[in-house]
Parts: sequence; structure tokens; C-alpha cells
Amino acid sequence: MQRTPVFVVAGLDPVVVDTVATGLAVPGTAVVHHDLVEVSLGIITRTVRQTDADGLTRTWVTRIDLDHGCVSCALRHDLLPTLRALHRRSAVDRIVVALDPLVEPEPLCWAIDNVDVIGVPGQVDGPAARDVRVEAVIGCVAAGTWLDEATGDLTMAEAGFDSGDPADERTLAQVAVGHVAVADALVVHGAPVANWDAAVFGAVVRRLAPGVPIVMEAPGRPLDGRLVALLVAAMPLGVRRDRSVGPFDPLLAGTPPLEPDCGVQLVEFTVARPFHPGRLHDALDHLLDGVVCSRGRLWLATQPDEALWIESAGGGLRVATGGPWLAAMSDDEVAAADPERVALAAARWDPDFGDRHTSLVVLVWRADPDVIRTALRAACLTDAEMAAGQDVWSTWDDPFGTFHADPCETSEETSGSLVDTDTEENR
Repeated sequence: MQRTPVFVVAGLDPVVVDTVATGLAVPGTAVVHHDLVEVSLGIITRTVRQTDADGLTRTWVTRIDLDHGCVSCALRHDLLPTLRALHRRSAVDRIVVALDPLVEPEPLCWAIDNVDVIGVPGQVDGPAARDVRVEAVIGCVAAGTWLDEATGDLTMAEAGFDSGDPADERTLAQVAVGHVAVADALVVHGAPVANWDAAVFGAVVRRLAPGVPIVMEAPGRPLDGRLVALLVAAMPLGVRRDRSVGPFDPLLAGTPPLEPDCGVQLVEFTVARPFHPGRLHDALDHLLDGVVCSRGRLWLATQPDEALWIESAGGGLRVATGGPWLAAMSDDEVAAADPERVALAAARWDPDFGDRHTSLVVLVWRADPDVIRTALRAACLTDAEMAAGQDVWSTWDDPFGTFHADPCETSEETSGSLVDTDTEENR
């Protein structure tokens, strides 16, 4: 049976998200929205609007009680089964998911592909991807405020998007950057901005989401279904934008501009020697000021077996375990690893350290790229420290040795979390 295409619409303004979702609702479309305003009380409200072939729209509103009042559980236990159920409606040819501002599109797309829906009558246990496929993610961003949101240090709760979960430490910058970085298309809304601000905004977006089609709300012409239809027509349907999603994937997706523009620049840092844990901890402060975002894998001298994965957005940063280096794996584990990863590692294999290395990409705006590179180089081991060897390195204090774990356990069944559940250090 052919899988039903799903369009995911995400943004911080629920009115704009609803407008875009409605614009996508051609005959044969079901629009799904979960209102999470009462999620901290264990209650969510699901709305499904189905537009039939004759153009008539019917609406179903359902209040749902949850055993655990968190965003992850809300979507895990209801949205994924709902997608599979809508696939079975003969009148539904397309599904549009209008996300609540508390929900990020990237973990949701991952969940559709990987989190099993089990025990639902009439459905074979398995992920929603058995029945649906994510056709595109449409990010909705405000031209006048997005750059401040993406480079600030407010938490979601401080910005007025409170999930009621004290363990939810996400920042507004993390969510705002994610709306662009994961998008296959963008809707830019809100009041027009000054020419320079518009140029900076464009330079950032072209590096975060290179080549994606963009529809902009024009002065005096409110966003409507016609503009959304133009956006959909411009998207290469059936082929989602290529993005690196794993710690050992290439860090640059697509072909973003590498030259500076309006003070905006992608800074690449690669080195084949480990970081000193204490000096790296101090150097990471340079990724939190004048930087839009950064991501990459780290080789830490005190942790020779596993890479660390770093992500930052605005003034927030997390460091998580990224998985073992090939050099720390058994032959059987290497044989089962991604062939592309093995091939790339072979090209730079070191006889002593194998595939261990550091590779970072930093999107700067107001920061000085040379200052960042200098700070990172100074955090690497000196020649004398390299000569001391692993036995000495392992004795050093390691501020990255203890990580914070999300309270929801990760699983590939419906008990798996839709928020980031890697062990992590929140700074």
C-alpha cells in the first residue's frame, strides 16, 4: 500500500502555522493539530480537519488525558497512532501536521521513522513510517524577530512557551534555529525589516538551509493560501533536503556559501589531535557569543573510546555522547558500521589513533572567526602533552565526564521520547 505524504508545519506563531497548514489543505487533506496548553495537567486537545473531495471540511475535536504530562508523551501516545489511522481513511490523500510551538520538527520526523506504535487494534506494530512518509517540513519564521530569537539565551519557558515540565531546559534559540535548519521550505512572515537586517537574515538562512524555496509575506498582502500554494509548487516533492543527522555524517548539508556575507560566515575547524578537557571547557564560551549555531564531533583526551557530539544555538550549548570511534570497535562492529563512514575514516586513518579527530562547523554572525579558531587550537594538546600518552591523559580532570540524562527513557517502542534524550551536559 502506498504511504500517505505528511507535511509538517512548524513555527513559534500558531496563527501563521495554522494559516500555512490551511493553505496546504487541498481536497483530500487532513490537518492535525495538538494543542498543548494544558499538557502540564496531563491534558491535550487534538483537532482534525478533513477536507473532502467536494471541498467540504469536517472537524473533530478530542480532549485526551495522559498518564504523564510531557510534550514527548503527548505526541508519542497520540500523534503517531493518529497518523497511522488517518492513512487508513480512503478520503485522505495528504496529511498536514500543524505543530504546537512547543514541538520541534526534527525529533518528530525522527519519531515517525523510528518509534514503534504498538498495541493499536487493526494496526501492525511498527513505526508510523509503515503507513506515512514525511514529504516536507515547512518552517515559519518572523523576519523581524527570528535573528534575535536564534542568538539569544532565553529558555522556552522564559520566552512564554512553558511546557510545565521542569526538565524541559530547551532554549528559544535551539527551537528557532531548528525551524530553519530542518526546513525543506520557509515561510517568512511579519513586518518588513531594514535593508541591512534583511541582508543579514538572508545570509544566515542561506547557510542554515541552502537552496530551500522561500515565500515572504509582502507589505499590505497578508499571508494566505495562494502564497502557500506557490511555496508547495516550488518544492521538489518526494525528495527531502539532504541533511546530516548522525554524529559521524558530513557536517555541511547541501552547498551553503562558504564566503563571508554581512559578517555572517561558516567557520570550519578540523584537527587530528585531542582536546584537553579543561581548556576545551573554557574555549566553548567562544561558541556562545556572536554565534548563531555550531555542531560537530570532538576527540577528548580523557575519553578515547567515544566521540563527543556538540551542538549550540545562541547562548545555549549541549555536549552529548556521540558513539564509539571505529578504532575502538571490534572487527565485527566495524563490519556492521555505515560503509560510507568506514570509507571516509579510511582516507584519514592514523596508525596510532585510527579515525579519532575533531571536526566542527560554526555559523558566526558577530563573532571573530580567527578568535574562535585560536581558542579551539589552544585547547588542543601540545606536543609535550601528546608525547605523554593516553595513560597520563586519563588521569586528568574531565568536566565532561558526568552527563545529565533526560527523565524519559529512550526506546524504539512507544515509550521512546520525542525530545532529545541523549545524555548531555547543559551549560
